[in-house]
Amino acid sequence: MIENIQFDERGLVTAVVQDANTKEVLTVAYMNKESLAKTIESGETWFYSRSRQELWHKGATSGHTQKVVSIKADCDQDALIVEVLPTGPACHNGTISCFTEVIQQNEKVGSIDIISKLARVIEKREQEMPEGAYTTYLFDKGIDKICKKVGEEATEVVIGAKNRDAEEVKWEAADLIYHLLVLLQEQKVSIYDVLHVLEKRHEEK
Repeated sequence: MIENIQFDERGLVTAVVQDANTKEVLTVAYMNKESLAKTIESGETWFYSRSRQELWHKGATSGHTQKVVSIKADCDQDALIVEVLPTGPACHNGTISCFTEVIQQNEKVGSIDIISKLARVIEKREQEMPEGAYTTYLFDKGIDKICKKVGEEATEVVIGAKNRDAEEVKWEAADLIYHLLVLLQEQKVSIYDVLHVLEKRHEEK
């Protein structure tokens, strides 16, 4: 409830905006009681501009609105996480996220985010069909070829597992996931729909 939010002395609360699907942080902004109420009422993000000292509706000018999925407060009720489904870049510079400046990068580790990034690349490949791209080749050949590749890669994973070859399993599993994402795109089934099914199954157990 808005009444429980601990606004600061300026009447503001920090709002961390996060992609509901990828969990990537898109931007950090501020809300006052009015903008939070408008966000809840409209289902799209509204913020308070400290520099202009006025409310602003994300996407009012660019068209890149953010549909609100959930709003969560932290344990002290003085910061918010707003999960959204963006219709375009969050940053005024045209990037998906405002957080593009790397200050420090230690050893890079694998991230589940690569699944959503790869899904976006595959979707773009189908739309643009760039010549020479393997993904273009698969879409051009059609569903039979794509299904055949999914089957082949699944078999390779099984063979690697039976051979107790962890390195082979790792590489073949990566190939399987890629081809499965191509299949999902061809069928117009979002990877997020699949994740939603997994979440529902988890909740039911």
